[in-house]
Amino acid sequence: MLHPSRPKALRWLLLLALALPFVVHAADPPSQSDAWPFASWTPAAENPVFAGTGRDTWDRKIRERGFILVVDGVYHLWYTGYPFDKPPSMSLGHATSRDGVHWTRDPKNPIVADSWVEDVCVVHHDKRFFIFAEGKNDIAHWLTSPDGVQWTEQGPLDIRDTKGGPIPPGPRGTPAAWFENGTWSLLYERGDQGVWLAKSTDLKTWTNVQDDPVLALGPVAYDRAAVAMNQVVKRDGVYYAFYHANSERPWKEWTTCLARSRDLAHWEKYPGNPILRNNCSSAILVQTPSGEDRLYTMHPDVKLFRPK
Repeated sequence: MLHPSRPKALRWLLLLALALPFVVHAADPPSQSDAWPFASWTPAAENPVFAGTGRDTWDRKIRERGFILVVDGVYHLWYTGYPFDKPPSMSLGHATSRDGVHWTRDPKNPIVADSWVEDVCVVHHDKRFFIFAEGKNDIAHWLTSPDGVQWTEQGPLDIRDTKGGPIPPGPRGTPAAWFENGTWSLLYERGDQGVWLAKSTDLKTWTNVQDDPVLALGPVAYDRAAVAMNQVVKRDGVYYAFYHANSERPWKEWTTCLARSRDLAHWEKYPGNPILRNNCSSAILVQTPSGEDRLYTMHPDVKLFRPK
């Protein structure tokens, strides 16, 4: 409390000193909470919940990244299958489930066999399904469908640099798409050497937000050799990304990691990364009809993780 006998000027100086920290704090941008959702998981006893057949079928093996959406209470899994190492192409399969644990393969499988479809991201928007996927030579392309089963190829993604010219030749894979406020955002990797961000309003031309990665390698060892983004989700006004990483070339253990952002362009990596080890990667977050969060990893089989 200020003593009433103090000179008026001194009292004003003391009031200003007391108020100054609060004024400075109020002018600062809102900071992200230190609490990280989605960081702690435990494997389900039923694992793996889905895998390649291991028999002489088109999907004897399955490949990263599959994708799961819950639509009208039904779980839909889109996955890439192949019959042997170094196949001439990768085909797309579909399976459904009522509980996210027990799956039934679609009798129409493979639902796409005439186009190389690998590492898929599936978006359900405006009563249509969109797939953003790697094609041959890791060139990203997209497909559309009215029902998630019958797909129409739309061709490679036209990605431009910030000046409007085509980005340099080479891979542009693991495309992760996000739609919000009339704009599509695309996070893609180039040889696993970083994640770039491009935007589009018409799905025809994508323009880089910057020509450097928005999620770079390192500096900590766990992701110093490779990063690729699998999925973006938004929770309480913050974007979270699940990405897979590797610390070594040639590849050793693939891990699942977590990052967060306010604008999709500036990412903060979770200090406790990786959140999953033992080659559990290509992670996809799924919210069940009852509101429970689940995490599925897709490589080399589908495993389910529940929050600790």
